Amino acid sequence: MTALISQTRFSVLDRSRTREGHSGPEALRDTVRLAREVEELGYHRFWVSEHHGVPGVAGSAPTVLAAAVAAATRTIRVGTGGVMLPNHQPLVVAEQFGVLESLFPGRIDMGLGRSVGFTGGVRKALGRGKEDAEEFGAQIDELLGWFLGTSPTGAHARPAEGLTVPPFVLAMGEGATIAARAGLPLVIGDLRGRDRMRRGIDHYREHFCPSAWASEPYVVISGTVAVADTPEQARRLLIPEAWSMARSRTRGTFPPLPPAERVDPSTMTARERDLYESGLGGHIAGTEEQVAGELETVLKETGAQEVLVTTSTHDRTALLDSYRRLAALAGLAGPADAPDPAGPEGGGAARR
Repeated sequence: MTALISQTRFSVLDRSRTREGHSGPEALRDTVRLAREVEELGYHRFWVSEHHGVPGVAGSAPTVLAAAVAAATRTIRVGTGGVMLPNHQPLVVAEQFGVLESLFPGRIDMGLGRSVGFTGGVRKALGRGKEDAEEFGAQIDELLGWFLGTSPTGAHARPAEGLTVPPFVLAMGEGATIAARAGLPLVIGDLRGRDRMRRGIDHYREHFCPSAWASEPYVVISGTVAVADTPEQARRLLIPEAWSMARSRTRGTFPPLPPAERVDPSTMTARERDLYESGLGGHIAGTEEQVAGELETVLKETGAQEVLVTTSTHDRTALLDSYRRLAALAGLAGPADAPDPAGPEGGGAARR
């Protein structure tokens, strides 16, 4: 473990990916169980995601799932990675996070994204179009106004008004500009597009405006990190997601994750095989020594204060082992006795 890695927070985003042979409800219960497990390993926060109408993802209601996670854990920060703000009215989002913060004070994060529905049918059902993503900056301003009590409507968000729920912007490109203008922490990925990611981070830091939410830039880099005994075993963890992504790009569906041994590149079309091989590359994966070296490189390149690990695979036992190995090489110390107020959520500099 290097000093740079030991000074960095590590957190987990779980997308509630369904696995072949298992149901959506099982995937949601697995997410709650994983939250308890990574809390014991000492990870700083645990986030859940929002996807609608996707066969391979069970997490469609992130604030509901975050409530279940927070109720099942004790000290780990819990949040969303993220609520897709164009899909919702900002008042409703403020109310939901106000309820979460009221029930689990000092532990809730509000991660916000700008994606709209995965398909035209989903967007129609939500009453949203692709153009709604263009209003993301204005929606963030409105949402934060409900917490500050500055809504021009004269209405009030109960119980959100007056509460502090740390907001984060999940973004690339224009989203980094929005995060900088609003003075909010930035969550940026993925690790496969490092040049683009560095440009986004540099732009964010250069244009950051201090706010009531953050006095200085705070950068979280997100992506897949897989740790195992051998490079081959680590690569095996990546296979199910790479296959599923290749299928989604070529067949328009995002299927449940298969066991790695069932994935046979020889049965793929040339296009699928290219996408599959591409999906296996660019991640941080390997033995503890290899992963430590890659992590140090990307942390030096980005200056990030936190790594949000987003690994998905079919073998849940191997996934947990990867998180356990990563926690050990990062020097995570297990759960604290109370919520940690450090970082953008509390302005401190301590690290669990």
